[in-house]
Amino acid sequence: MVTSLQQSSKEMILQYLLKETKASAQDIARSMNISIQATRRHLKELEDQGLLDRDPIQVKTGRPQYLYYLSRKGRDRFPQNYGEFAVSFLDTLTETVGKNQVSKVLEKQWQRKAENYRQYITGKTLAERVNQLVEIRKQEGYMAELFCVENESKDNIKQFFLTEHNCAISEVAESYPQVCGHELEMFAALFPDCHIERTNWINNGEHRCGYLIQPNYD
Repeated sequence: MVTSLQQSSKEMILQYLLKETKASAQDIARSMNISIQATRRHLKELEDQGLLDRDPIQVKTGRPQYLYYLSRKGRDRFPQNYGEFAVSFLDTLTETVGKNQVSKVLEKQWQRKAENYRQYITGKTLAERVNQLVEIRKQEGYMAELFCVENESKDNIKQFFLTEHNCAISEVAESYPQVCGHELEMFAALFPDCHIERTNWINNGEHRCGYLIQPNYD
């Protein structure tokens, strides 16, 4: 039973760091409501497994402090829906028919994906539709969250920020980054009454992908 509880706590730490990017042992302990001693023990075990890295924090006196974050191995624990086979298949397809044809295939694939999404994004309001999108993305393996913000310059009209803390097709996106462009086009097609802007991108070395969804004001 103790081992099971410890494993659960460690999984929670990994999920917390996936979301928060970096955090100290104190921040993690406070967020998870467990003792600092237990937190440090879990962090040490995760680091020994190669799932975490850490950066030192400058402190004048006392115990050395660190900011912990997921290593590449740690991030790879989260869902990857396509993986090496998809990349290998696309590489073979590129060698067979050429880059231009592969680009057309990828574009068509995302158009079909948008058509599939439309069957489920049926809410009447923008808030309902973006919430439905988030639920779909979660089912596909994305750790997605939605935030509502107000645009003070536009009579407090609500905007939405969709963030995805992992990429369920990361291996494909690294080898064929144009799929990310098609993904942005897909979101734009799903919300023709909005302006969609990518504000964060994992392929640029950031720890999440982020999309700002702004209603058209005209």
